[in-house]
Amino acid sequence: MNAHARFTHMQDGTAEDWAIIAQDFSAYAAQLPGRILDHLQLLDGDFGGFPVDRLTHSLQTASRAHRDGRDEEYVICALLHDIGDTLGSYNHPDIAAAILKPFVSTENHWMIEKHGIFQGYYFFHHLGMDRHLREQFKEHPQYQATIEFCARYDAAAFDPDYDNLPLSFFEPMLRRVFARPKNSLYQAAMPTQR
Repeated sequence: MNAHARFTHMQDGTAEDWAIIAQDFSAYAAQLPGRILDHLQLLDGDFGGFPVDRLTHSLQTASRAHRDGRDEEYVICALLHDIGDTLGSYNHPDIAAAILKPFVSTENHWMIEKHGIFQGYYFFHHLGMDRHLREQFKEHPQYQATIEFCARYDAAAFDPDYDNLPLSFFEPMLRRVFARPKNSLYQAAMPTQR
């Protein structure tokens, strides 16, 4: 049986309690790539009215980025850009960005966080919305890169006849990108990896 902390209120926790929690946290955190892959599978068969299901769209976005020579971090951002659709129907980019934030550059994080506003250029006007909402970010250093992400990879990834790479192709990349956070409050508590 695994050891458990003994406190009922965090203020009463001891160093021994937090050592137990930190050990369990590290083991659980190491399984994050598997949980992400499982969650991506939830997008399979979920069309939402689109020409392809959400998993196919994600695979197609990542496949296009990979075939265009983007680095692994960028490709994994492309793969996960809509992972928030299942739990964040009204803010899916925020969910994807939150998952990616500890593991990716600030530039890629911003691109994923804002892609919903930028992709709106292609359809907001059909829904009575302002398709130019992205213009509020015109002076941001990632403005052009986010336009490019949407135009080349996201908005173009609804082709039922496109030859997507399978999820298994991206799994090793995902495991490498999520191997260790680059920017996390909890980084200091993680054991050193050699």
